[in-house]
Amino acid sequence: MSNDPIHFTVEKRILVAMRKTLANIVKDVTPANSALKSPLSDATVKDIKMCFGLISAREQELAREAGVEIKERPQYPDEPGKSNVVSLDSLKGKPE
Repeated sequence: MSNDPIHFTVEKRILVAMRKTLANIVKDVTPANSALKSPLSDATVKDIKMCFGLISAREQELAREAGVEIKERPQYPDEPGKSNVVSLDSLKGKPE
């Protein structure tokens, strides 16, 4: 395997496309009514999960090889934000 940055970019784009396509397939075949059974067999669901795991593992390997730390985690609406808002007034020096 080449350590060329362009190769990483192409491979990363392939992995992103595979992840999105696989996720869209799962969404398309998932019944809207939770009472209905999924058309996918248990073995297929297991294989899909394994594919997502392999894609994720390779993305992490590519990031490590590129010296990039991946900190992507889902942000849920009820979680407190990680940013701190600072008033510009508090940054101004107090008049003496």
